[in-house]
Amino acid sequence: MNLYNIKHPEEQVNFAQAVRQGLGKDQGLFFPETIPQLQNIDELLALPLVERSQKILGALIGDEIPADKLSAMVKNAFTFPAPVAKVEDHIYALELFHGPTLAFKDFGGRFMAQALATVRGDGKITILTATSGDTGAAVAHAFYGLENIEVVILYPKGKISPLQEKLFCTLGGNIRTVAINADFDACQALVKQAFDDTELRQAIGLNSANSINISRLLAQVCYYFEAAAQLPKAERENLVVSVPSGNFGNLTAGLIAKTLGLPIKRFIASTNANDTVPRYLKTGEWSPNATVATLSNAMDVSRPNNWPRVEELFKRNGWSLSELGSGALNDAETEAALKAQYAKGYLCEPHGAIAYDVLKLQLKDGETGLFLCTAHPAKFKESVERILDIELPLPEALDKHNKLPLLSDEMDNDFAQLRAYLLK
Repeated sequence: MNLYNIKHPEEQVNFAQAVRQGLGKDQGLFFPETIPQLQNIDELLALPLVERSQKILGALIGDEIPADKLSAMVKNAFTFPAPVAKVEDHIYALELFHGPTLAFKDFGGRFMAQALATVRGDGKITILTATSGDTGAAVAHAFYGLENIEVVILYPKGKISPLQEKLFCTLGGNIRTVAINADFDACQALVKQAFDDTELRQAIGLNSANSINISRLLAQVCYYFEAAAQLPKAERENLVVSVPSGNFGNLTAGLIAKTLGLPIKRFIASTNANDTVPRYLKTGEWSPNATVATLSNAMDVSRPNNWPRVEELFKRNGWSLSELGSGALNDAETEAALKAQYAKGYLCEPHGAIAYDVLKLQLKDGETGLFLCTAHPAKFKESVERILDIELPLPEALDKHNKLPLLSDEMDNDFAQLRAYLLK
């Protein structure tokens, strides 16, 4: 598999290098030079999740990783289902929260851990990543206990749910967590600064597990095929997918699935009040505002890292950005959407509620709608219980971590402090 740096196309790497390196020169994102057209999509959709995903990732990565090794990586990573639930006529939910940390990031995080363990070579590796909620838990659990891999996770203090925090800040061992006195964009900027520091990068073998890492992104492609596979064949033909969008890795993966040949009619990028992309699609002007805290905190991102990949795909495929739907909900509208879902008998959480509501507003006659549920409702226990006036039992995965003490360090938004912390 050959990949190029979107900012500097002359910088080209193979899959193993891209996984180890994370980012390219000048913080450029790596992107596949070619994306194949898969044949016999219906036959592919008839296969079980793991077997189908082995074929999809094999086609994307090529023969760089032996087929038996890649098959084992997929089998070890995808050990849980991604069921589709019918919410109402012609509208379905893809539930991506049945993994060990109850969030869609389990797919990408676990596959990346398998990929890095396969291609790592010798020497120390330090995973440095920023999280606005679910990435931290997925990465921490995927890499927990792996030899010679240190993980450092930055997150905005007080701006993720208490249960999200407990899920990844109670592990210890090779997992270090740092609460930064700032927002997610500041955490992400610190990660980028670290990658720009050549001396630091080499000293600690720096790597990232955000969706900027190509292995995570490719893994996420697989669950779009899994969603289509579960829909009645007649409802696949005019499929519209609404994606709750923060850093835009999830939408990028969906667009790669469409490029591979999955028959998705169009996508909708659904955001909260951090609506840089919906405004950009309307005005053509890229003007991020300061990030604001919302009920859907994993989407509290004003400068989405993966957006250059979205634009690259549209350009390469000859698609127009005018074909990409978008919408944004404030917190009051999010609460109303959550109540509307619950009234129909479907229990969701703020991110999925936004994707559902924007989908309903934009779905046309004859179309089938699918929205992504990216986290278990119990991860947002306080807000979901308040909004719906119900009591939510904690799943065992959350309950056991909820009883453990937090092990996080705290730090100001100061790169010098972070650099010293990483080197110690």
